[in-house]
Amino acid sequence: MSAVGNSTLRPPESRFVTVKADRLTRICVGLLRAVGASDEEARAVATGCVNANLAGHDSHGVVLIPTYIEWIKAGNIVPGAEWTIVQESPTTAVIDGHWGFGFHVNARAMAQTIEKAKIANVAACTVFRQSHVGRLAAYPLMAATAGMIGLAAAGCGRSFKYVAPFGGREARLGTNPIAIAVPSDLKAPFLLDMATSAVAVGRIDLAVARGEQIPKGWIVDGEGRSTTDPREYRKGGTLLPLGGTEGYKGSGLAAIVEILCSLLTSPGLNVEPSGRYNNSCFMAAFNVAAFRRLDEFKKEVADFAYYLKATPPSEGSSGVFYPGEIGYLREQERTANGIAIEDATWDRLRTLSRDYGLIGEFDLA
Repeated sequence: MSAVGNSTLRPPESRFVTVKADRLTRICVGLLRAVGASDEEARAVATGCVNANLAGHDSHGVVLIPTYIEWIKAGNIVPGAEWTIVQESPTTAVIDGHWGFGFHVNARAMAQTIEKAKIANVAACTVFRQSHVGRLAAYPLMAATAGMIGLAAAGCGRSFKYVAPFGGREARLGTNPIAIAVPSDLKAPFLLDMATSAVAVGRIDLAVARGEQIPKGWIVDGEGRSTTDPREYRKGGTLLPLGGTEGYKGSGLAAIVEILCSLLTSPGLNVEPSGRYNNSCFMAAFNVAAFRRLDEFKKEVADFAYYLKATPPSEGSSGVFYPGEIGYLREQERTANGIAIEDATWDRLRTLSRDYGLIGEFDLA
């Protein structure tokens, strides 16, 4: 076993600074604009990252901003990149993002899919050659707001792989998340947002930044041995598929996502020659009104959620939460009280602000 104790990983106390969402967004917008992003692109990325923090998905939050800046400087993300439809029908589209910001490219693609579904009731698209799309839930939530069931899946295309297929110890799959949002009368969105791996890569990096151990079953080290030391991942380790001893389920889901997002979009699974990170996506929108009255459907989805919540709690449980509810509660709390950012990430944002002459503007001295 490669697990380590608290003697080598820092204890979790007193390692955070609390920042309000609007201030954090302004800082991230300023940094992204300083490296060439347009105002629209910068706001899409910054808002997407901060919204992920608000919902408790810190691995997809502002911790990624320094990485995006590195990718821009290396030419792996292209600010102002062309957005091209390479194949289209009344209900489908294949979109080339030309290595633009995934947040921006994917949002435009889903917006177009929703417009098609308003006419044809069902529509889908694939997107390729774009950078990291952030928290996947953002895109099906666009459809839910429009009275549609939204679906999104993301593969890593021809990028480096992270996840071992069930029974293996070498990566052959991405984390390959799936997200589905459903319109309802609930305050919180009825939303499934899950990786098909045991955990997202960002959760591992976040644990390293916070000096924390990780649960057994998230990764194996370079020798295929289970470990609770997140640092082993970057030393040749591999993520495991969702499901633990039943990991063939997560592995199978990941394989289907890879087919929908990668093989349906572009040929081959070879690594991208440029080395760029690529989120290939499949997205769809289903107009609820084509199946039944939207108002009745939204009410019954809410009734279904309350029915789930009325289940008596099991031993040690605080009760049942419907999909999306916990993220909503976290968002309410963090909007009111601020977002806890680990010192390592805050220090990187401060250093970048100093490098680009923004430290005084954002009062980070």
